[in-house]
This record gives sequence, structure tokens and C-alpha cells, in this order.
Amino acid sequence: MSPLRWAVISDIHANREALDAVLDSIEKSNIESVICLGDIVGYGADPNYCVERVKDAADAVIVGNHDHAAVGLTSIDYFNPYAKEAALWTMTQLSKKNSKYLKNLKFAVSKNNLLFVHSTPDRPEMWRYVFSLTEAQWQFNRFTEKICFIGHSHVPALYKQSGSDRKIINIGSVGQPRDLDPKACYYVYDDKTDAGDWIRISYDIDTAADKIRKAGLPDILAKRLYEGR
Repeated sequence: MSPLRWAVISDIHANREALDAVLDSIEKSNIESVICLGDIVGYGADPNYCVERVKDAADAVIVGNHDHAAVGLTSIDYFNPYAKEAALWTMTQLSKKNSKYLKNLKFAVSKNNLLFVHSTPDRPEMWRYVFSLTEAQWQFNRFTEKICFIGHSHVPALYKQSGSDRKIINIGSVGQPRDLDPKACYYVYDDKTDAGDWIRISYDIDTAADKIRKAGLPDILAKRLYEGR
């Protein structure tokens, strides 16, 4: 298969304004394939819109823990109170068509010697995190592809395997960044040059936050958009 330029997006969390800004940026770039690593819903106020937009824009979509929770396939008992309240609200908002779509998403996709998962290559359905080089080194033994792209933590990061050019890349979050930068984040990877970078995009946070408040969701979910945490 010929080399591609990939745009990898993740953790949209029903933030329509951030998603639109990112997809507009992608459409203006020389991108050949869009992959979504999940958590399309949860926290934000536009779950149906975001599911439908991602479904149309992405060539492959992976399921995230908030997607699974919103359709009753993952327990919300371990969610913090704000995430739990948002998950319960999202369950009442999703259309039957969009619920069915989320239920049928895969935990992982492999393309062009690249692995795409939401959480970790090892048992992605367990929703574990990679926060350190030590955790990443253990995960390298759980996949064979050159690069594994992950989301889940909302924090951009790159881990290299010792003595190899293999990498695990956390692409950050479109709709709820947690690296103290409120701009929407996604990753562009060039298969030909084996190079990539995170792209940060400003978006209308005021509108996204106001929708959260009007929906009756916890106010902290609106405030954190401004803080990137």
C-alpha cells in the first residue's frame, strides 16, 4: 500500500465546536486518511452531532470507554461523579441509530503497520492508561506494528522503544485537552517520511461551555474547557 498522510483524532467528548474546527483544519491539509480513536461522546452537549460527523469524516473509528459507557457496555461505577452524570445524560440523548453505531465499533484497527487503539494495545477493553516510559516499554511487547497511536489520557506524548524506532504516540484530545492548553489537539503522521506532529486549533470555547451549562451538566465540565485540564 502506498504511503499516506494520516490525521488521527481522539477524545472529542461531544464538543461540536472543537470537532468542527479540527475537521475544517484537516480538510485544508494534504490528508489522505482520518482515523478516530474514540470517546466521541461524554462530557459535552452534542453527542449525536459528533457521532454523525465522525462517522462521515473518518475512514476508521475505534471505540472509547465513554462511548461504551453511553450504550451500557462499560460500567460507569469507576467514573468520577461528573463523568458519571454526563454518561447518564448522554444515554438519554443518543438516537437509536447512533447508539447502535457505537455498540458495533472495534477496540483496535491495524493499517499500514500502524496500530490504532483508544487505551492500550494490551487488552484495550480494560481502559488502562499509558502515563510513563516504563508503562510504554511494557506495552511495546503487546503489539507488532511500527507505531501504536493511543488517546484516553487527553495528554499528548511520545514514547520510543529502547533500541528500536518503534513508538507509542498519544495524540491528545480534540474536545477536552488536559495538558493545560485549551486548544483542540490532533496528530498528523506522514507514512513516507515517518514524521508527525501535534496540531493545535483554537475554537469557540464560549459556545461549547454555554451548551454544557444549558444542558444541565456539571459546571466543572464547562470551566475545564478554558483551562485545558
